[in-house]
Amino acid sequence: MPSHREDPRLTVSRHAAELFLERGVAATSGDDIAAAAGLSKRTVWRYFRSKESAVEPLFAVSSLRFASQLSEWPLDISIEAYLHAVVRPQDQTPREIADDILAVRLVALLPKEPALRSAWLMSCHAAEETIVEVVARRTRRSATDFDVRLCGAAVMTALRIVDEDIATAAITDRRAFTLPEVIDRMAEAIRTASTLPICDPV
Repeated sequence: MPSHREDPRLTVSRHAAELFLERGVAATSGDDIAAAAGLSKRTVWRYFRSKESAVEPLFAVSSLRFASQLSEWPLDISIEAYLHAVVRPQDQTPREIADDILAVRLVALLPKEPALRSAWLMSCHAAEETIVEVVARRTRRSATDFDVRLCGAAVMTALRIVDEDIATAAITDRRAFTLPEVIDRMAEAIRTASTLPICDPV
């Protein structure tokens, strides 16, 4: 059940995502998004700088949820062991699962709808800030340290590519993935991209 404190922009974002998936970005107007969300056009444009940016909150909830999980990664456990222990769909609410599925469908749409990529990259950048903090904690260095920021950026880029590859394979190519396969891909990407020793117990 959505929290009463939920960002109202997220509700609009879900409507925008559904319209983009159904009609395409070019065939969807800001007026369409406002009507679907039951809001005035003025309110929608107060929330978002463009119709494409309307999906940023949806992308962000998924990206930031995973980044938040990484922020709780204990120092005495490897990335593989930690992800297999905490990435559990049964711990998610139906709304969170629905948001994740909607976000995956949008990510798979990126090759055909490049106008959405800036929204996707904005959400990835927000998650990167959290991952930089994870790197800083595991290396006992400052989050402003260049090498820490570089490692955080590399890890987030690797995760973004995994997300894009899996979304395309699952939605466009109809390939089925098991949860352990997805987790292994994510852990491998983090380990490969890490430019600092963060993946093993520290």
